[in-house]
Amino acid sequence: MAAKGIRIGARALSAVVLMAASAASWAAWPDKVVRIVVPFAAGGSTDLIARKIAEGVSQETGGNVIVENRPGAGGTVGTEYVARQPADGYTILMGSVSTHGSATCIYSKLPYDPRKDFTPLAVVATIPNVLVVNRNVKARTLPEFVALLKREPEGHSYASNGQGTSNHLGAELFKATAGVNMVHVPYRGSGPALIDVVGGQVDAMMDVVMTSYPYIKDGKLTALAVTSPTRSAMLPDVPTVAESGYAGYEAMVWFGLFAPANLPADVREPLTQALHKVLAKPAMRGYLEQQGAQPVDITGKAFASMIDDEIDKWCGVAKRASIRLD
Repeated sequence: MAAKGIRIGARALSAVVLMAASAASWAAWPDKVVRIVVPFAAGGSTDLIARKIAEGVSQETGGNVIVENRPGAGGTVGTEYVARQPADGYTILMGSVSTHGSATCIYSKLPYDPRKDFTPLAVVATIPNVLVVNRNVKARTLPEFVALLKREPEGHSYASNGQGTSNHLGAELFKATAGVNMVHVPYRGSGPALIDVVGGQVDAMMDVVMTSYPYIKDGKLTALAVTSPTRSAMLPDVPTVAESGYAGYEAMVWFGLFAPANLPADVREPLTQALHKVLAKPAMRGYLEQQGAQPVDITGKAFASMIDDEIDKWCGVAKRASIRLD
Protein backbone atom coordinates (compact mmCIF):
# COMPACT_ATOMS: atom_id res chain seq x y z
CA MET A 1 0.00 0.00 0.00
CA ALA A 2 2.82 2.33 0.87
CA ALA A 3 4.49 1.72 -2.50
CA LYS A 4 1.20 2.37 -4.29
CA GLY A 5 0.78 5.58 -2.36
CA ILE A 6 4.26 6.66 -3.35
CA ARG A 7 3.51 5.94 -7.03
CA ILE A 8 0.30 7.97 -6.86
CA GLY A 9 2.12 10.76 -5.08
CA ALA A 10 4.85 10.74 -7.71
CA ARG A 11 2.31 10.99 -10.53
CA ALA A 12 0.53 13.84 -8.76
CA LEU A 13 3.85 15.64 -8.23
CA SER A 14 4.71 15.13 -11.90
CA ALA A 15 1.38 16.62 -12.95
CA VAL A 16 1.95 19.63 -10.71
CA VAL A 17 5.42 20.15 -12.20
CA LEU A 18 4.01 19.97 -15.75
CA MET A 19 1.23 22.43 -14.87
CA ALA A 20 3.76 24.78 -13.32
CA ALA A 21 6.01 24.56 -16.36
CA SER A 22 3.07 25.26 -18.65
CA ALA A 23 2.01 28.25 -16.56
CA ALA A 24 5.58 29.55 -16.55
CA SER A 25 5.76 29.22 -20.34
CA TRP A 26 2.39 30.99 -20.68
CA ALA A 27 3.54 33.82 -18.45
CA ALA A 28 6.88 34.10 -20.25
CA TRP A 29 5.56 34.72 -23.77
CA PRO A 30 6.64 37.07 -25.20
CA ASP A 31 10.01 37.59 -23.52
CA LYS A 32 11.85 38.44 -26.75
CA VAL A 33 11.11 40.06 -30.09
CA VAL A 34 8.14 38.65 -32.02
CA ARG A 35 8.47 38.90 -35.81
CA ILE A 36 5.48 39.08 -38.14
CA VAL A 37 6.87 38.04 -41.52
CA VAL A 38 5.13 39.59 -44.52
CA PRO A 39 5.97 37.61 -47.67
CA PHE A 40 5.31 40.63 -49.90
CA ALA A 41 7.02 43.98 -50.45
CA ALA A 42 6.62 46.86 -48.01
CA GLY A 43 3.82 49.32 -48.66
CA GLY A 44 1.17 46.90 -49.95
CA SER A 45 -2.12 46.08 -48.24
CA THR A 46 -0.74 42.97 -46.50
CA ASP A 47 2.22 44.94 -45.15
CA LEU A 48 0.13 47.90 -43.92
CA ILE A 49 -2.34 45.70 -42.07
CA ALA A 50 0.48 43.61 -40.56
CA ARG A 51 2.14 46.73 -39.17
CA LYS A 52 -1.11 47.85 -37.55
CA ILE A 53 -1.51 44.43 -35.95
CA ALA A 54 2.12 44.43 -34.76
CA GLU A 55 1.51 47.77 -33.08
CA GLY A 56 -1.63 46.45 -31.40
CA VAL A 57 -0.05 43.21 -30.16
CA SER A 58 2.91 45.18 -28.78
CA GLN A 59 0.53 47.36 -26.77
CA GLU A 60 -1.57 44.41 -25.63
CA THR A 61 1.30 42.20 -24.44
CA GLY A 62 3.94 44.77 -23.54
CA GLY A 63 6.32 42.91 -25.86
CA ASN A 64 8.28 44.03 -28.89
CA VAL A 65 6.56 43.02 -32.15
CA ILE A 66 8.12 43.96 -35.48
CA VAL A 67 7.31 43.38 -39.17
CA GLU A 68 9.88 41.77 -41.44
CA ASN A 69 9.35 41.77 -45.22
CA ARG A 70 10.59 38.71 -47.15
CA PRO A 71 9.06 39.06 -50.63
CA GLY A 72 9.55 36.84 -53.65
CA ALA A 73 7.89 34.27 -55.91
CA GLY A 74 4.34 35.37 -55.22
CA GLY A 75 4.78 35.26 -51.45
CA THR A 76 6.16 31.72 -51.34
CA VAL A 77 9.72 32.73 -50.32
CA GLY A 78 8.69 34.35 -47.04
CA THR A 79 6.05 31.70 -46.40
CA GLU A 80 8.58 28.87 -46.73
CA TYR A 81 10.92 30.76 -44.40
CA VAL A 82 8.33 30.83 -41.62
CA ALA A 83 7.49 27.16 -42.14
CA ARG A 84 11.12 26.30 -41.34
CA GLN A 85 11.34 28.37 -38.13
CA PRO A 86 10.96 27.01 -34.58
CA ALA A 87 7.38 26.67 -33.37
CA ASP A 88 7.88 28.95 -30.37
CA GLY A 89 5.53 31.87 -31.04
CA TYR A 90 8.27 34.30 -32.03
CA THR A 91 7.98 34.00 -35.81
CA ILE A 92 4.51 34.53 -37.29
CA LEU A 93 3.41 34.72 -40.90
CA MET A 94 0.94 37.20 -42.34
CA GLY A 95 -0.38 34.82 -44.98
CA SER A 96 -3.14 35.28 -47.52
CA VAL A 97 -5.40 33.57 -50.00
CA SER A 98 -2.38 33.58 -52.34
CA THR A 99 0.04 31.81 -49.98
CA HIS A 100 -2.44 29.36 -48.45
CA GLY A 101 -5.33 29.15 -50.90
CA SER A 102 -4.04 29.19 -54.45
CA ALA A 103 -0.25 28.67 -54.31
CA THR A 104 -0.49 24.89 -53.99
CA CYS A 105 -2.74 24.87 -57.07
CA ILE A 106 -0.40 26.74 -59.41
CA TYR A 107 3.18 25.96 -58.33
CA SER A 108 4.39 22.53 -59.42
CA LYS A 109 7.14 22.53 -56.76
CA LEU A 110 5.74 24.50 -53.84
CA PRO A 111 8.40 24.38 -51.08
CA TYR A 112 5.86 24.08 -48.25
CA ASP A 113 2.55 22.41 -47.48
CA PRO A 114 -0.07 25.04 -46.56
CA ARG A 115 -1.98 22.50 -44.49
CA LYS A 116 0.76 20.54 -42.72
CA ASP A 117 3.53 23.10 -42.20
CA PHE A 118 1.57 25.74 -40.26
CA THR A 119 -0.58 26.35 -37.21
CA PRO A 120 -3.52 28.55 -38.30
CA LEU A 121 -4.03 31.29 -35.70
CA ALA A 122 -6.61 33.79 -36.92
CA VAL A 123 -8.14 35.29 -40.03
CA VAL A 124 -7.57 39.05 -39.83
CA ALA A 125 -9.88 40.38 -42.52
CA THR A 126 -11.39 39.82 -45.92
CA ILE A 127 -11.36 42.31 -48.79
CA PRO A 128 -13.54 42.09 -51.89
CA ASN A 129 -12.27 42.59 -55.38
CA VAL A 130 -14.11 44.94 -57.70
CA LEU A 131 -14.42 44.39 -61.45
CA VAL A 132 -13.53 47.67 -63.15
CA VAL A 133 -13.39 48.74 -66.80
CA ASN A 134 -11.92 51.81 -68.45
CA ARG A 135 -14.19 54.60 -69.67
CA ASN A 136 -13.81 53.53 -73.32
CA VAL A 137 -15.59 50.24 -72.68
CA LYS A 138 -19.23 50.59 -73.69
CA ALA A 139 -20.68 49.05 -70.53
CA ARG A 140 -21.83 50.58 -67.26
CA THR A 141 -23.20 47.44 -65.60
CA LEU A 142 -22.03 43.85 -65.36
CA PRO A 143 -24.86 42.49 -67.56
CA GLU A 144 -23.93 45.08 -70.23
CA PHE A 145 -20.27 44.02 -70.03
CA VAL A 146 -21.14 40.33 -70.34
CA ALA A 147 -23.38 41.09 -73.33
CA LEU A 148 -20.52 43.02 -74.95
CA LEU A 149 -18.08 40.14 -74.43
CA LYS A 150 -20.53 37.69 -75.94
CA ARG A 151 -21.17 39.93 -78.96
CA GLU A 152 -17.44 40.42 -79.43
CA PRO A 153 -15.73 37.26 -78.15
CA GLU A 154 -12.34 38.32 -79.52
CA GLY A 155 -10.27 41.41 -78.79
CA HIS A 156 -11.06 42.09 -75.12
CA SER A 157 -8.52 41.81 -72.32
CA TYR A 158 -8.13 41.97 -68.56
CA ALA A 159 -5.14 42.80 -66.37
CA SER A 160 -3.95 41.09 -63.19
CA ASN A 161 -1.23 41.53 -60.57
CA GLY A 162 0.60 38.58 -62.13
CA GLN A 163 0.26 35.01 -63.34
CA GLY A 164 -1.45 32.86 -60.74
CA THR A 165 -2.35 35.71 -58.36
CA SER A 166 -5.68 35.77 -56.56
CA ASN A 167 -7.18 38.37 -58.91
CA HIS A 168 -6.05 36.34 -61.93
CA LEU A 169 -7.87 33.30 -60.56
CA GLY A 170 -10.87 35.43 -59.57
CA ALA A 171 -11.17 36.73 -63.13
CA GLU A 172 -10.85 33.20 -64.54
CA LEU A 173 -13.62 32.06 -62.19
CA PHE A 174 -15.78 34.92 -63.50
CA LYS A 175 -15.05 33.99 -67.12
CA ALA A 176 -16.11 30.40 -66.47
CA THR A 177 -19.19 31.48 -64.52
CA ALA A 178 -20.40 33.97 -67.14
CA GLY A 179 -19.27 31.94 -70.14
CA VAL A 180 -17.17 34.74 -71.67
CA ASN A 181 -13.66 35.15 -73.01
CA MET A 182 -10.97 37.77 -72.31
CA VAL A 183 -7.23 37.67 -72.91
CA HIS A 184 -5.15 37.73 -69.71
CA VAL A 185 -2.46 40.42 -69.47
CA PRO A 186 -0.29 39.85 -66.34
CA TYR A 187 1.62 42.68 -64.65
CA ARG A 188 4.00 42.93 -61.70
CA GLY A 189 1.61 44.42 -59.19
CA SER A 190 -1.68 46.30 -59.21
CA GLY A 191 -0.09 49.74 -59.70
CA PRO A 192 1.13 49.29 -63.29
CA ALA A 193 -1.89 47.13 -64.14
CA LEU A 194 -4.37 49.80 -63.06
CA ILE A 195 -2.46 52.51 -64.93
CA ASP A 196 -2.83 50.57 -68.18
CA VAL A 197 -6.51 49.89 -67.53
CA VAL A 198 -7.09 53.61 -66.92
CA GLY A 199 -5.08 54.42 -70.05
CA GLY A 200 -7.14 52.06 -72.21
CA GLN A 201 -4.37 49.58 -73.04
CA VAL A 202 -6.39 46.88 -71.22
CA ASP A 203 -10.18 46.74 -70.93
CA ALA A 204 -10.77 45.45 -67.43
CA MET A 205 -9.31 44.30 -64.14
CA MET A 206 -10.48 42.56 -60.99
CA ASP A 207 -8.68 44.38 -58.18
CA VAL A 208 -9.03 44.86 -54.43
CA VAL A 209 -11.37 47.71 -53.57
CA MET A 210 -8.78 49.77 -51.67
CA THR A 211 -6.43 50.27 -54.62
CA SER A 212 -9.12 50.77 -57.28
CA TYR A 213 -11.22 53.14 -55.18
CA PRO A 214 -9.33 56.39 -55.97
CA TYR A 215 -9.70 55.79 -59.73
CA ILE A 216 -13.39 54.94 -59.33
CA LYS A 217 -13.97 58.03 -57.19
CA ASP A 218 -12.27 60.26 -59.80
CA GLY A 219 -14.34 58.76 -62.62
CA LYS A 220 -11.34 57.21 -64.36
CA LEU A 221 -12.67 53.68 -63.98
CA THR A 222 -16.20 52.27 -63.95
CA ALA A 223 -16.98 49.80 -61.15
CA LEU A 224 -19.27 47.05 -62.45
CA ALA A 225 -19.53 44.68 -59.48
CA VAL A 226 -17.82 43.58 -56.26
CA THR A 227 -16.90 39.96 -55.64
CA SER A 228 -18.07 39.66 -52.02
CA PRO A 229 -21.35 38.06 -50.87
CA THR A 230 -22.57 41.51 -49.76
CA ARG A 231 -21.85 45.02 -51.00
CA SER A 232 -18.71 46.89 -49.95
CA ALA A 233 -19.11 49.77 -47.49
CA MET A 234 -16.65 51.72 -49.67
CA LEU A 235 -18.80 51.20 -52.76
CA PRO A 236 -22.38 50.89 -51.47
CA ASP A 237 -23.93 51.68 -54.86
CA VAL A 238 -22.02 48.94 -56.67
CA PRO A 239 -23.84 45.58 -56.77
CA THR A 240 -22.23 42.22 -56.13
CA VAL A 241 -21.52 39.78 -58.95
CA ALA A 242 -24.16 37.51 -57.43
CA GLU A 243 -26.73 40.32 -57.42
CA SER A 244 -25.93 40.97 -61.07
CA GLY A 245 -27.12 37.54 -62.14
CA TYR A 246 -24.40 35.09 -61.12
CA ALA A 247 -25.59 33.55 -57.88
CA GLY A 248 -22.92 31.91 -55.76
CA TYR A 249 -19.98 33.77 -57.29
CA GLU A 250 -17.48 34.88 -54.65
CA ALA A 251 -13.76 35.75 -54.88
CA MET A 252 -12.47 37.27 -51.68
CA VAL A 253 -8.96 38.28 -50.73
CA TRP A 254 -8.20 37.36 -47.12
CA PHE A 255 -5.32 37.84 -44.72
CA GLY A 256 -4.50 35.46 -41.89
CA LEU A 257 -1.86 34.86 -39.25
CA PHE A 258 0.02 31.57 -39.02
CA ALA A 259 2.74 30.06 -36.84
CA PRO A 260 4.95 27.12 -37.82
CA ALA A 261 3.37 23.68 -37.36
CA ASN A 262 2.96 22.11 -33.94
CA LEU A 263 2.88 25.34 -31.96
CA PRO A 264 2.49 24.28 -28.30
CA ALA A 265 -0.89 25.04 -26.76
CA ASP A 266 0.69 27.01 -23.90
CA VAL A 267 2.05 29.46 -26.47
CA ARG A 268 -0.81 29.27 -28.97
CA GLU A 269 -3.43 30.22 -26.37
CA PRO A 270 -1.93 33.53 -25.17
CA LEU A 271 -0.91 34.42 -28.71
CA THR A 272 -4.39 33.78 -30.12
CA GLN A 273 -5.95 35.58 -27.16
CA ALA A 274 -3.78 38.65 -27.77
CA LEU A 275 -4.67 38.65 -31.47
CA HIS A 276 -8.38 38.30 -30.67
CA LYS A 277 -8.28 41.29 -28.32
CA VAL A 278 -6.40 43.44 -30.84
CA LEU A 279 -8.70 42.57 -33.73
CA ALA A 280 -11.79 43.23 -31.61
CA LYS A 281 -10.78 46.79 -30.70
CA PRO A 282 -12.86 49.55 -32.35
CA ALA A 283 -9.72 51.36 -33.50
CA MET A 284 -8.46 48.27 -35.34
CA ARG A 285 -11.86 47.50 -36.84
CA GLY A 286 -12.15 51.11 -37.96
CA TYR A 287 -8.71 51.00 -39.56
CA LEU A 288 -9.53 47.83 -41.48
CA GLU A 289 -12.84 49.24 -42.68
CA GLN A 290 -11.08 52.37 -43.92
CA GLN A 291 -8.94 50.05 -46.06
CA GLY A 292 -12.05 48.46 -47.52
CA ALA A 293 -11.52 45.34 -45.39
CA GLN A 294 -14.09 43.48 -43.35
CA PRO A 295 -12.86 42.30 -39.92
CA VAL A 296 -13.68 38.65 -39.21
CA ASP A 297 -13.39 36.30 -36.24
CA ILE A 298 -12.22 32.90 -37.49
CA THR A 299 -9.58 30.98 -35.52
CA GLY A 300 -8.10 27.54 -34.99
CA LYS A 301 -9.99 24.59 -36.50
CA ALA A 302 -12.49 26.83 -38.29
CA PHE A 303 -9.57 28.61 -39.98
CA ALA A 304 -8.02 25.27 -40.98
CA SER A 305 -11.35 24.16 -42.45
CA MET A 306 -11.59 27.43 -44.39
CA ILE A 307 -8.14 26.80 -45.90
CA ASP A 308 -9.25 23.35 -47.06
CA ASP A 309 -12.28 24.89 -48.79
CA GLU A 310 -10.18 27.63 -50.42
CA ILE A 311 -7.62 25.14 -51.77
CA ASP A 312 -10.37 22.95 -53.24
CA LYS A 313 -12.06 25.96 -54.84
CA TRP A 314 -9.00 27.59 -56.40
CA CYS A 315 -7.42 24.32 -57.53
CA GLY A 316 -10.59 23.67 -59.50
CA VAL A 317 -10.31 27.10 -61.14
CA ALA A 318 -6.60 26.68 -61.88
CA LYS A 319 -7.15 23.26 -63.43
CA ARG A 320 -9.98 24.45 -65.68
CA ALA A 321 -7.93 27.47 -66.82
CA SER A 322 -4.70 25.42 -67.18
CA ILE A 323 -2.80 27.75 -64.83
CA ARG A 324 0.44 26.14 -63.68
CA LEU A 325 3.81 27.67 -62.80
CA ASP A 326 7.16 25.90 -62.59
